[in-house]
Amino acid sequence: SSTESEEEEEQPYRHPETNTDLPSEYWQIQKLVKYLKDGDQIVTVDTLCAMMDFNLMQESCQMAIQDTGGLKVLLNLLDTDEHKCKIGSLKILRTISHNSQIRRVIVDMKGVQSIVKILDSPVKELKALAAETIANVAKFRRARRNVRLYGGINKLVSLLDCLPNFASLTPSQEEDIEVACCGALALWSCSRSTKNKKAIRKAGGIPLLGRLLKSPLQKMLIPVVGTLQECASEESYRNDIQTLGMIKDLVRNLSSDNDELQMHCASAIFKCAEDKQTRDLVRKYKGLQPLVSLLHKADNKQLLAAATGAIWKCSISQENVTKFQEYKALEILVNLLTDQPEEVLVNVVGALGEFAQIPANKAAIREFGGIKPLVKLLTSPNQALLVNVTKAVGACATNKDNMVIIDQLDGIRLVWSLLKTPSADVQSSAAWALCACIENAEDAGETARSLIGGFQLIVKLLSSTNNEVLASICAAICKIAKDEENLAILTDFGVVPSLAKLTNTTHDRLRHHLADAIAQCCMWGSNRASFGEAGAVAPLVRNLKSKEGSVQRSTAMALYQLSRNPNNCITMHEKEVVQVNCFCIFLQNNVVISRRTAVF
Repeated sequence: SSTESEEEEEQPYRHPETNTDLPSEYWQIQKLVKYLKDGDQIVTVDTLCAMMDFNLMQESCQMAIQDTGGLKVLLNLLDTDEHKCKIGSLKILRTISHNSQIRRVIVDMKGVQSIVKILDSPVKELKALAAETIANVAKFRRARRNVRLYGGINKLVSLLDCLPNFASLTPSQEEDIEVACCGALALWSCSRSTKNKKAIRKAGGIPLLGRLLKSPLQKMLIPVVGTLQECASEESYRNDIQTLGMIKDLVRNLSSDNDELQMHCASAIFKCAEDKQTRDLVRKYKGLQPLVSLLHKADNKQLLAAATGAIWKCSISQENVTKFQEYKALEILVNLLTDQPEEVLVNVVGALGEFAQIPANKAAIREFGGIKPLVKLLTSPNQALLVNVTKAVGACATNKDNMVIIDQLDGIRLVWSLLKTPSADVQSSAAWALCACIENAEDAGETARSLIGGFQLIVKLLSSTNNEVLASICAAICKIAKDEENLAILTDFGVVPSLAKLTNTTHDRLRHHLADAIAQCCMWGSNRASFGEAGAVAPLVRNLKSKEGSVQRSTAMALYQLSRNPNNCITMHEKEVVQVNCFCIFLQNNVVISRRTAVF
C-alpha cells in the first residue's frame, strides 16, 4: 500500500538552459499568456479556449505557461466571479497539474486554497473540475496537507452524496455522478495521508463510499475502491468495511472485466483479510475462486501482487486453504516462485507458509517442485520476503522427505546465516525455522557444530531487546542442546548466565521457551548449580503464577531439573514454591514435584 514514506521527491522547477531546441508551440503559448494578462473577459475566454487547443500534456507547453507567469494568471482567474473563466482555467490546470513540478508551483502559490473554495460552487461542472484538479495536485505530502488544512476533505466528502437511479439517469443525475466520481478521485489521492484518512472517516466518508460501491459504473468504482484500499491500512476502516457489508461488493467486483478494478478490489481484500471475520466473509461470498482465477493474469504484475496478497491473508484461515486446494491454487502458487517481482514473491511465499500448516500440503509443495526455489529465496536481501520464506521453509521442514532436500541444498546453513541480519523480524522467523530444521534433520547436531561462529551468534542474540527474538532463540537453544556435545559448547560460550538474566521477564511467550531452554541446559555438568548462582531460581518460582498453561508446564519442568541441586531446593523452599497457588509439590533431593491438575 501507499505510505507516507513513499512520497514523490519534490524537485525544483527545471528551466530550459537554451532556447534553441524549443518548439514553436512554446512561443505561441507565451503570446497567449500575454493576452490572458491584458485582455477583458471575452478575450480571456477566447484565449483560454485557444490554449486548450494545444497539447498541454507536452512538457514544452507546460514550461511555456510557467515561464511567462501563466500559472499565476490561471490561479487568479479562480478568484473571479466569471464562471466561464474559472472553467477554462480549471480545465488547463487539470491537465498541466499532471506535471510534478507544476504541482509544486501551484502549492507554492497557495493555489490549493483557491481550488478548494470552488468546491462550494453551485455550478456542478466547476465542482467536478476543481475536484479532478485536486486529484492531480495532491500527489505529494505538502499538497495533501494543504487540502486538509483548507477544509477540502469535508467538501470532497460532501460531493459523494448522490443517490441516482442507475437504471434510468436524468441529465442532472449524470452531472451528480460526474461530480461524485471526481470527488472520489480527489479523495483517493488525499487518502495516502494518515491524517487525511482520519479526516475522511470523521467527515462521514465511509458510508458514502460504501453506497457508491454498489454502482455498476466502472469510472465510479475504480476511485471508490482505490480510496477504500488506501484507507484499509487503518484498522478502523477495516472494521467499517466489514460491518457495513462492503466485502460482498468487493468480492463481486473481483469478476469485473476491468483489470484495474480487480486489482484494487483484491488489494482491499488483502488488507482487510487480517481479520478472521473478513476471511470468513470472503469465503461466504464465494470470493476465493475469483482470486485464484486472477493468478492466470501473470503478465499484469500489479494485479498479480494484489491477488497473491489476498490469497495469502485469506489462507490464514485453514477453512479457506481447503477451498483453495479445490481450485488447484497450490500448484499455481509454486509455479510463481520464480521470475516474479519481489512484491509478488513476498505474497506467494506467505501463502505457501500458510498452506504448509496442513501436513498433506507439505508433501504437495515438494511434489510440485517448490522446495528448491524456496531454499534459493533464503539468499534474498528483501526482509519481508525473508520473514515469509523462513516461515515457509520451517513449516515444510517438519516433513522428513522435505528436510532431506533442504539439507542437501544447504538450507540449514542459509537459515542459520539469517540470524546475522539486523532485522529482528528476520532473526525471529529464522530462529523458528531453525527449530524445525534441527528437530527433523538427520544429523542436525553435527551440522550445527560445523557452522563456524554459529553457537557464539546464538548466545549473543540472548542480549537482544526484542522479546520475539529472545523467545525464538530460546526455543532454538532447547533444540540444539538436545545434542550433548552442542550443549557443552553452548555452556562454554556462557549460555547459562545469558539465560539466567532473562528470567525476570513478564512476557509469557518468552517465559515458556526460556524455561524449556533452562530445563534442557540443566543436563550438562554443573549447569544446575550455575543457574542457582546466577539467580535464576527465584524468578522461575514466580512464573508459576502465570495464567498461561504452557508457561506453568515449562516452568515446572525447569524447576524440576534445577531441584536436583540442593542449594536450589533451599531457594525454592524460601520462595514458598510448594504454596504457590498450591500448584506443585517437588520431590527431588528430598523435595517432591508433581502437578496438582496436570501431568507434564
